[in-house]
Amino acid sequence: MILWPVILTRQKAGAAMTHYENLSAALLSMREGILIIDTEARIVFANQSYLDFVKRTADEILGRPLREIRPGARLPEVLATGQPILHAPRTEENDDIYFVNMYPVFLDGKVAGGLSVVTFLRDAYDFRTELEAYEKRNKQVLRRVNRTNSTRYTFDSIVAVEENARAVKSLAQRAAATDAAVLLASESGTGKELYAQAIHNASPRCREVFVAINCANFNANTLESELFGYVEGAFTGARRGGKIGLFEAANGGTIFLDEVSEMDMELQAKLLRVLQEGRARPVGGVEEVEADVRLICASNADLQSYIAAGKFRRDLYYRLSTFQIRIPPLRERRGDIPALAFVILQELSKKLKRSVTISPEALEILTVYDWPGNVRELRNVLEFSAYLSENGVIVQDSLPESLVRPAVERESVPLAQRVRMFEQSEIHKLLLRYGSTLEGKKRTAAELGISLATLYNKLGSD
Repeated sequence: MILWPVILTRQKAGAAMTHYENLSAALLSMREGILIIDTEARIVFANQSYLDFVKRTADEILGRPLREIRPGARLPEVLATGQPILHAPRTEENDDIYFVNMYPVFLDGKVAGGLSVVTFLRDAYDFRTELEAYEKRNKQVLRRVNRTNSTRYTFDSIVAVEENARAVKSLAQRAAATDAAVLLASESGTGKELYAQAIHNASPRCREVFVAINCANFNANTLESELFGYVEGAFTGARRGGKIGLFEAANGGTIFLDEVSEMDMELQAKLLRVLQEGRARPVGGVEEVEADVRLICASNADLQSYIAAGKFRRDLYYRLSTFQIRIPPLRERRGDIPALAFVILQELSKKLKRSVTISPEALEILTVYDWPGNVRELRNVLEFSAYLSENGVIVQDSLPESLVRPAVERESVPLAQRVRMFEQSEIHKLLLRYGSTLEGKKRTAAELGISLATLYNKLGSD
């Protein structure tokens, strides 16, 4: 059955030719390639754009089966299914890309033919260019995210021996099971990002993206474009094609905003709206993008004092602090120091490719020091001392003078604390030798003549 004559028969005599002429003129003038087949998949119409596309004349293709002209054509599938095929990408042998929309044509409720609309040449090229630019930006953002924010830390990475440290860890574990916002309030160097990663990895969003950004590293305008992205032409210097924001890149995952106290007040208002609406608008944009993220924030500053001084929004503070977790500084959990030193020395041993341990005397000095830089300072001191140790054992002389002098001048450490530090030092030395696996702990307990349960108790493991 030939489709075009059938269409004509559906028209009244006077108007039929007018309708046909108007329709033909419209189809012939379109930039898209238009092709029509009948129920036998024979070509009954092709406009000039399609003829140019296949490099044939009308006499060469009209009345012939489509797949003789285009062996891979999918339009006959539409005849069989009665369902359209939309936005189908196709590639020519010369790698030119075009896109096809294919529709069934119905008469009296039955499929009477098929219509193909081909987008190609400049339209396809422009689309491909935009698509490639978008994909490139996506890949750049995701590479940066993955490179900078690989979440290697879990709750197993967190050392918590002292009771107050164990309580904080337990609270963080409970928070992780929810989708609530978390505010980590603590001094610099206490391990806020470690906690943030652990919470993410224990959350329902653990398989999605984790993004970390320090708000203090950017001015207000730059931070806004980093968080929310921008469209092309949004401001002078905006890159062609715009930029994807971290909220969009992390959709479905977690964003960690460190030093959130340093965020500009105007930007705080925009952040609050994003949290309320679950959508973000790029700078200079009109359309919003989905921003379904779990937010974890951290601050070294006292946000309550910032609120009183008019430097932080009270409503944003309440939104961010559903779970407020204060990580105690190292001076408030001195019992954690031997265990932390053990973990750090294990890492240093791998890095330096030689065993690194610490003497009980040196460990005692570490334990009584106040650590204003917290765990970060402890790590730096141990690495410094490891390089100075000649036989792999950090002794008093290996430590920085700034640590040794206050320790000498300080009042004597109580005997009970000295005994505890000595026990932990001996345990850690054996664990370095045998490893921290279950089997290594069993060998350590056997050599010390204690049970495995006693070993765990002395380590303070929960």
